[in-house]
Amino acid sequence: MTLGIELFRDVFNASPIGIAVETFEGQPLFVNPAFCSMLGFSEEELRCKHCVDFSPPEDAQKDWALFQQLKAGSIDHYQLEKRYFRRDGSLVWGSLCISLWKSSPSPLILAMVEDITDKKKAEEARYRHSAVIESSDDAIASGTLDGIIVSWNTGAQKIYGYTEAEAVGKPISMLVPPELPDEENKILETLKSGNRIEHFETVRVTKTGRRINVSLTISPIKDSTGRTVGISGIARDITERKRAEQVSCETNRALETQTAVLRSQEELLKIFVKNVPAAVAMLDRDMRYLQVSDRWCADYSLDSSRIVGRSHYEIFPDLPERWKEIHRRGLKGETLRAEEDRWDREGGTTWSRWEIRPWLNLDGLPGGVLIFSEDITHRKHAEDTLLGISRKLIEAQEQERTRIGRELHDDIGQRLAMAANELQELHEDPLILPEVRNRMGKLQKRTSEIATDIQSLSHELHSARLQFLGIAAAMRGFCREFGKQQKVEIDFKTRDLPSPLSPDTALCFFRVLQEAAHNAAKHSGARRIEVRFWGTSDEIHLTVADSGAGFDREVAVKSDGLGLASMHERLRLVGGALSIESQPRCGTTIHARVPFTSSRDSALAAGQE
Repeated sequence: MTLGIELFRDVFNASPIGIAVETFEGQPLFVNPAFCSMLGFSEEELRCKHCVDFSPPEDAQKDWALFQQLKAGSIDHYQLEKRYFRRDGSLVWGSLCISLWKSSPSPLILAMVEDITDKKKAEEARYRHSAVIESSDDAIASGTLDGIIVSWNTGAQKIYGYTEAEAVGKPISMLVPPELPDEENKILETLKSGNRIEHFETVRVTKTGRRINVSLTISPIKDSTGRTVGISGIARDITERKRAEQVSCETNRALETQTAVLRSQEELLKIFVKNVPAAVAMLDRDMRYLQVSDRWCADYSLDSSRIVGRSHYEIFPDLPERWKEIHRRGLKGETLRAEEDRWDREGGTTWSRWEIRPWLNLDGLPGGVLIFSEDITHRKHAEDTLLGISRKLIEAQEQERTRIGRELHDDIGQRLAMAANELQELHEDPLILPEVRNRMGKLQKRTSEIATDIQSLSHELHSARLQFLGIAAAMRGFCREFGKQQKVEIDFKTRDLPSPLSPDTALCFFRVLQEAAHNAAKHSGARRIEVRFWGTSDEIHLTVADSGAGFDREVAVKSDGLGLASMHERLRLVGGALSIESQPRCGTTIHARVPFTSSRDSALAAGQE
């Protein structure tokens, strides 16, 4: 009986879920440490509270109504999600499970509470994400790796004509024209390998059979392990832009002929600019407006009757200096373009795709510039939302790594260490038979080895050095411990690191090093690994190189075995990139690089020697 009570007490105190034992009047008798930690109160403070004091009135009322049903015997348990007050006045979400405990002489109430605050925040993020997707004018859809449509927003219905009910469950290939039979398979193979497809311009077929030009940005959807489990894509109808480009090209060809029977180029261009179904402006050498299209005025909220003759810089006084330099280059004869460009204005940030080209007089000299512009702000917002979801998945993965690492180190590791010490004490007992002592010595050695391995694993899952000593010290410690564990020599060197680095960038490099080192130790067969970590004025670099077996890059990219997709995704979230040099029997070099922006970095030094 005593053993059972002690076992219950141990389980009660060690449980990571909050537990409280209450009277039939809702007064706590016992609360475990996890419940105290969740709410920030001491055990004595919680025992002095009534169960309805833990939550806001509206949540407490729901709980108390069910509690009364439990007392009346109409139910023997219930569950609900509710909010709890913490000591500092903040609120946390908990999943409450209440059960009637009949084994006691006088019935008691057993309450178990799990902290689901992070789950609730993730749900709110998903709701916001859904709202952004549904309000977008672009077609946003997701699908399986076999190309079957799973989700379909309102923008997709407007562009392609299919309702959500008509599209979901159908193959995405129904949008591909017959003359492009292999295009969808190539897209899916690229995504399965973990790579993105950005601004891919192609043709798609609507429900009515009409062909439209679209620009596709498609990304793999990955789970917390970095494995590709689906695809998501954004499609923008660029049919009008393509027509405008075609008209522009035809106009330029006409201008190049410089036939004398036509009116001047300037008048022809004015007619073209006025009627083109895209955002186009025609300006002279002094950057004064000669003509604008209706779409240009609509996109920038301008009155076409009041813009001709005015300076471009008067209309847009906050125009960045870099764009003024682009205008000067265009007036000298250059054609320049950007697939996406950011403009931080007082009223908010906008994104555009633009092209600037000179228009020529009959003498062949530039008479001014034509500016073609397309507002892609909605598309960028949708891309940022998808990027935010990937970032939250990785953050959740890191939180779980930290939790498991701490439990391994603080709980299991310490238990194994205590078991090893007890075995050592028994081994030294003179009353133990020699054969038993020999067996116990082997068990003690094996237990100590397991404890050491668990400690190393906990350090890999959560590196305290990275948090308190900086990235270089954390990398150096990992290389030393990993090399000893794997019986390989790791030559780690660092130089010219900018200080400080942002926590996101530091963690990204640390995880890439771990993944690359594990791959080298497991697959290369090499007994020596070189790790170099350095910085330049604008980038930070990490290389992990071995002279071992190497591999076929094309085969590896299609496989999830080397964790390349996970490394690519982590680096993409901090604006970085990954490159791989490897050939069979010629070794492997993993090269990660991230732009350095000190404005986002913390005050922690890099820890370099």
